[in-house]
Amino acid sequence: MPNIDRYDVIVIGAGAAGLLAASCSAERGRKTLLIEKNRKAGVKILISGGTRCNVTHDCDAAGIIAAFGSAGTFLHSALAAFGPHDLLDMLHAEGIPTKIEPGGKVFPQSDRAADVLDALRRCLHRSGAQLSLAEPVKSISRNPPLPLGEGRGEGELPGEIDAVNERRAATAFKVETSRRALHCDKLIVTTGGKSYPGCGTTGDGYRWMADIGHTIHRPRPALVPLTSDEPWIRDLAGVTIADVGVRVINVASAASLPLPQNRPHRPSTLARGVLIERRGSLLFTHFGLSGPAALDVSRAVTAAASPRDILLNIDFLPGIGKAQVERQLCATAATDGKRLIATIIAERLPRRLADALLRLAGIPLERRAAELSATERAKLAEQLKSCALRITGTRGFDKAEVTAGGVALDEVDSRTMQSKRVPGLYLAGEILDLDGFIGGYNFQAAFSTGYLAGQSV
Repeated sequence: MPNIDRYDVIVIGAGAAGLLAASCSAERGRKTLLIEKNRKAGVKILISGGTRCNVTHDCDAAGIIAAFGSAGTFLHSALAAFGPHDLLDMLHAEGIPTKIEPGGKVFPQSDRAADVLDALRRCLHRSGAQLSLAEPVKSISRNPPLPLGEGRGEGELPGEIDAVNERRAATAFKVETSRRALHCDKLIVTTGGKSYPGCGTTGDGYRWMADIGHTIHRPRPALVPLTSDEPWIRDLAGVTIADVGVRVINVASAASLPLPQNRPHRPSTLARGVLIERRGSLLFTHFGLSGPAALDVSRAVTAAASPRDILLNIDFLPGIGKAQVERQLCATAATDGKRLIATIIAERLPRRLADALLRLAGIPLERRAAELSATERAKLAEQLKSCALRITGTRGFDKAEVTAGGVALDEVDSRTMQSKRVPGLYLAGEILDLDGFIGGYNFQAAFSTGYLAGQSV
């Protein structure tokens, strides 16, 4: 009688990576079990993108790779196996049409994340993989050698079966769950990171991987809103700017300059300390900053040893240079000098923000354009182009869309997703030290690495 708790492949974690990994494994004839601690699969898929699910980005593999910075090269093989167009072809074949929104984000046409999850579950069901829900994994370990002769079938020579069992035991795993002990020849871990812990992503996989011999780079929140205690930021809560440039600056490397007292650093110091810069929309909130531009640079904020080491610099007019802003202010003074400078700035930016920037520059709100001195024009241009503010931190894993850090990439074979430390162990998705910009890049990485792992077992 075969042991029903022994599988060719066990996949832990039924998220984007795990669902695809299990489907691919089972389609290749492997007896596959997908285990999920939650009562339903794909919980994070359901809440992503405001329940709309930004499945990928409208670009080729090179565009996905670029979104992950220097770590992106790890994804070459995974994207070659299953790139953005392959993902969309799969969804379309499942009757899920998609649409491209401004900026390149790809969503299901229905704006329903549940439709994406339903498609993935249909693929899983057709593959023949088994799905076990509400079954938390307690531990994973390498199996001890099997007793000689175990599993011998009728007509099989004892010596041959013993040799096979011994070879298989050398790469076999034991998975302890809340219900039972499971055994498998190949194990795929797709447990995700620590972002949105309410979805079940509580970092269990990091502990297991450390125990089994992997290096774990410190997990930290990414794609997460930023916090600030600057009063003028809170006063702007609810204001959105469609296009700004944002930089995170390391204060120590930027000539060891102090944090600003309501004034920005000199632009000449920026290049030396810039950790990351992005362009996109920005939302002021009661706690600080959100929106794509803030989320994209948050990885650099959480990487800093202390928020005191960094400074956020905002360019509210990214399309033009500082000198050009000063020239335009000077020209306006000559042609429209009687108008309030606040009214003129409010033609480009929300009035509340225009007033705040004037206050930061030390210019009275009743100041008219013709009354601006050369010094005041320079200060105003500085605030418009290089407004600096203190960041106290982020809103943490509870509000983070992804996790930065995780299993060291140099310990995983990018051609197969197999561990270089533990033969037979495969890793995919957010458990890896991979985090990309907002826009569907992280989902694509999860789908691609999960697919490649499932094709490799």
